Amino acid sequence: MSGHNRWSKIKHAKAATDAKKSKGWTKLLKEIAIAAKGGGDPDGNPRLRTAVDKARAGNVPNDTIKRSIQKGTGELEAESYEELIYEVYGPGGTAVVVDILTDNRNRTAGEIRKMLERNHAKLAASGSVLYLFHKQGHLVYDKGAVAEDALMEAALDAGADDVRAEGDVFLVVTEPGKFFDVKDKLEKKKLAPAHSEVGMYPDNSVRLEGGDAEAMVKLVQQLEDHDDVQNVYANYDIDDALLEQLSG
Repeated sequence: MSGHNRWSKIKHAKAATDAKKSKGWTKLLKEIAIAAKGGGDPDGNPRLRTAVDKARAGNVPNDTIKRSIQKGTGELEAESYEELIYEVYGPGGTAVVVDILTDNRNRTAGEIRKMLERNHAKLAASGSVLYLFHKQGHLVYDKGAVAEDALMEAALDAGADDVRAEGDVFLVVTEPGKFFDVKDKLEKKKLAPAHSEVGMYPDNSVRLEGGDAEAMVKLVQQLEDHDDVQNVYANYDIDDALLEQLSG
């Protein structure tokens, strides 16, 4: 769930059930297989390295990761997946970007449209939403685990664009192409992030309350639970207490 206050909710988002974790493995392995089409060596393929890092963080066994890489490179037989981006007008004038990996475009499109209709959202024309987002690398640190001054000095020396406080975490922001270089340099200084990723982040946010907030949370949860949805990015801003209540 990538909204305005995403990182203030990182601990809440980690509280997944075992069933959701299992489904998450499937999505992680899909991403590895797709990424490996660009080369099976993570050191030379940033997208694959990102996917492998996420899988390891999710406790996916190394043998399982290796098989997915081999499926992507063609060494093992694999399903054929198509990559799609859905641009969506969400509740209350929000913008939503949905990353899809599917083996059946028509089935997925029908299922996603039903979710949108139920939650006061609709598909947007290509390009009408995506321009509101930009790609960045984010490294997240719990405030209680690092000293702000030390993190800021090390991150900026490593080539990060910014370091800022968001809720109970510090957020290190990088250009996508510098993400791994910055991360590696920080980890060498014993500054390993609690979470890290390259994703799409909105330039501005839309404040939601009441029914729009409820519809937004339901929409994002339903999208993220769908087997073919890899990532959901949105520009909503919901009050912390209300978000906790609606996400419970």
